[in-house]
Amino acid sequence: MNLEKVYVTQQGYEDLLKEYETLVHVTRKEVIEELQAARAQGDLSENADYDAARDRQARIEARIREVESMLNNIEIIDDKKSSKVIRIGSTFRMCEITRVKGKVVDGEEEKFTIVGSVEADPLNGKLSNVSPLAQAILDRKEGDIVTVNVDDPYEVKIISID
Repeated sequence: MNLEKVYVTQQGYEDLLKEYETLVHVTRKEVIEELQAARAQGDLSENADYDAARDRQARIEARIREVESMLNNIEIIDDKKSSKVIRIGSTFRMCEITRVKGKVVDGEEEKFTIVGSVEADPLNGKLSNVSPLAQAILDRKEGDIVTVNVDDPYEVKIISID
């Protein structure tokens, strides 16, 4: 099975590894203990604690498989590489622009880093590489004005690439 690459920064990779280790070595054991305690209560057919523990076990095992799959298809973004164009891993400053009577008016400056969708957190400046904004500005350079094609298209100006 050929799965898509999962793009993450070095920190994102370390976070996924830590989550995996915790799920396998800590959380899985906790769930087993919960199941044992629930079994000790007797009749399993009407045991809500047992049902809850089984449900939690299923969610934990599904997450373990999901994280394993991500780790097996991971590509670490080289966020140290300087570039004249925006790539995955690039940090850049941009502003939304509007046109008033034919003149370009810059909006508020914002700073983003393009990361893989696993690490995306736009409110904290981490933009998913598959988002419409990222797709519009990938391979663009400082000073470019780019139209972001969404339901209500808008334009952004790339101020700088850090």
